[in-house]
Amino acid sequence: MSRSTPLVRRRPGGLPTLPGAPLDFTEAWLVNRRLSEHTRDAYRRDITGWLSWCAERELDPLAANFLDVNEYARTLEARVDPRSGRPLTPATVARKLSALSSWYDFLVKLRAVDANPVSGADRPRVSRDHSETVGLTPQEVDALLAAAEVETGPTAARNRAALALLADLGLRVGEMVSLNLTDLGYERGHRSVRFVGKGGRSRRRALTPGTAYAVDAYLAERAAAAGVPVHELTGPLLVTASGGRLDRHAVFRLVRRLAQQAGIPAWAKLSPHSLRHAFATTARAEGVPLEDVQDAMGHADPRTTRRYDRDRHNLDRDPAYAIWAARSRRAPASS
Repeated sequence: MSRSTPLVRRRPGGLPTLPGAPLDFTEAWLVNRRLSEHTRDAYRRDITGWLSWCAERELDPLAANFLDVNEYARTLEARVDPRSGRPLTPATVARKLSALSSWYDFLVKLRAVDANPVSGADRPRVSRDHSETVGLTPQEVDALLAAAEVETGPTAARNRAALALLADLGLRVGEMVSLNLTDLGYERGHRSVRFVGKGGRSRRRALTPGTAYAVDAYLAERAAAAGVPVHELTGPLLVTASGGRLDRHAVFRLVRRLAQQAGIPAWAKLSPHSLRHAFATTARAEGVPLEDVQDAMGHADPRTTRRYDRDRHNLDRDPAYAIWAARSRRAPASS
């Protein structure tokens, strides 16, 4: 779409139309927002899904109302996720409608539509205190890492580095596969990594000694195979055997394969996000303050971080014990 092409034209009668197709609006909307490439791809898929649904019904998306959005939402709720074989979760449907609402907000600002039809739609209720992700215990994370450690072959070192980044840093899979070699660095004595997180926010994290060792071992092996020094490597941090960027689907398969080898009962339901949940739960169990875990995970709302903490309802952590213990310390010693 050229700069000279008007973004919105008007049909006879004043109804807006597009210079090419609704996807023109989608690309303009995505360019207008600071987002990671992974999030852009997800939003692009969400809007494409809506536009395809509209096309099947010969519905002009610029003339859709909240009743149309409600019908679309019910269609999504009945749709089966090919990965799980189960209907889409309420959280997934809510996320898709949230993306659609943001798209329509953009169209309202452009005066392409008069109002956002998603605003009046019936969205699924999603509890902030619940997550569909299957979690892992610390022992299961250890078993998963041990399974990666004993692997051999051309991708074994890369897989160990990927698992370490997920387990020790709690990265989102999209954040991890988007990392480039130039994102690695040193800051105030720490090995570090910088990246663009959810919402387009620039973030940085420290690499643990174990993660740094796994990454260094992988890069040394990769450089040796390429016949160059490590500092001359370029491109993505994690690559496929052909040199392309490792994608999120390959990481999903990796986690499940290693979990099966490790004998983890729920291996078929695990995802890279399971390691992110385990990161939050273990950090809180080890006494890391909620706000520090929130910052590490890049959550804007602490309630999101609490949802990731699977051990938050453990009675061992009931603050009543701390209050009682403090009162006991203050009590005068009996003679």
